[in-house]
Amino acid sequence: MNEADTCTKYVVPKLVSAGWDAAPHSFTEQRTFTDGRVYVRPDAKTRRGEKKRVDYLLRYTRDYAIAVVEAKSKYKHAGDGLGQAKDYAEALGLRFAYSTNGHGIIEFDFATGQESTLTEFPSPAALFKRIKQADSLDDKGAETLLEGSYIQPGKVPRYYQEIAINRVVQALVQGRDRVLVTMATGTGKTVVAFQICYKLWNAKWNRKGDPNRRPRILYLADRNILIDDPKDKTFTPFGDARHKIENGEVIKSREMYFAIYQSLAEDERRPGLYKEYAPDFFDLIIIDECHRGSARAESSWREILDYFTGAAKFGMTATPLRDDSRDTYSYFGNPIYTYSLRQGIDDGFLAPYRVHRVVTSADAAGWRPTRGEVDRFGREIPDDEYLTKDFERVVALRSRTLAIAKHIFNFLQRTNPMAKTLVFCVDQEHAQEMRAELQRLLAKHDPE
Repeated sequence: MNEADTCTKYVVPKLVSAGWDAAPHSFTEQRTFTDGRVYVRPDAKTRRGEKKRVDYLLRYTRDYAIAVVEAKSKYKHAGDGLGQAKDYAEALGLRFAYSTNGHGIIEFDFATGQESTLTEFPSPAALFKRIKQADSLDDKGAETLLEGSYIQPGKVPRYYQEIAINRVVQALVQGRDRVLVTMATGTGKTVVAFQICYKLWNAKWNRKGDPNRRPRILYLADRNILIDDPKDKTFTPFGDARHKIENGEVIKSREMYFAIYQSLAEDERRPGLYKEYAPDFFDLIIIDECHRGSARAESSWREILDYFTGAAKFGMTATPLRDDSRDTYSYFGNPIYTYSLRQGIDDGFLAPYRVHRVVTSADAAGWRPTRGEVDRFGREIPDDEYLTKDFERVVALRSRTLAIAKHIFNFLQRTNPMAKTLVFCVDQEHAQEMRAELQRLLAKHDPE
């Protein structure tokens, strides 16, 4: 009897007998949860690596997976698949891993680190009860955690997004004041934030425990595009509950607020608009790209976060811990979930890349202006020796930008002009100048 026969004759009946086919519970056979790493061949064509797949994924509800089961042939030992089951359960952020040969069942509980031998699968209720006890979840907290996510055809959250959503919701219902999630660029932080808000909103979670009030949530960032795009696209299911705080206008009748720091902060022209709201007005503040200075103790942005004492703060960043993001990690604490760039590439959700570093003579040896030389803004450059860290920050050197643009253009012409390419610039002005120069070189090369 092979593995497939074991599953059909023994494993599935045991899962059904334990109640895993009774709604809202379910189990999925041969569940694939990655796309397979992208490999680029010498001819520039691509192929996919092997996808990760579990024999059975057990869900307590549609949006809350709870265990994996790895099945082996009847003649093998029941625990032969436990190592694989544990690897998959850990990757999926699940509490329980099972291995079975159809007769014996080996369970591993990540909360206790204990391995047990069973003859039948535990019921969904029994497993969730153990989770509630281990995590000290009360009934209201559990109800909020199990609240359904927003269903969008063709846009089911990926496995790592589901982990992040559930972990943040659980941390909030347990009373955490500060929560951090680190996810690589392009892996869907905005989707995660939306689903968290949607679950909390529908569950009527709020920091005061009022059963009749939906939460008031503030989504903060430092650029309008990081606010307008989520508000007008991802968060459209919130309908009229949405409001963008801008132009000094104070509206307190909505539930899903969006704002950039600059529209709330105090400056030389006006007092801080944020003070028009009570310190406990918001239940949750989501800080997108939170590594951009919001956690620095001396920043005006930090004043906004500190003012809203009644709100939990949820930070999102793609930047791992390093010297220039240390304040962020000090403020929020260690991330409750991290999905790295390497993981995204290994799973096949992100494409592999190659870094082409451009080093000009000015970067390599330093640069000193001649008397009277001006920067790209027409300002005379103070006499000093400038290094890479100074360019586009202390001094905007147009000749350097033009040289790098020409190098990038020639490099693409030699390799693959149609290849997807990212050029990292210091700020928007620098990016605009780089884009304009690349466009000029393209037009000169191909007038048509």
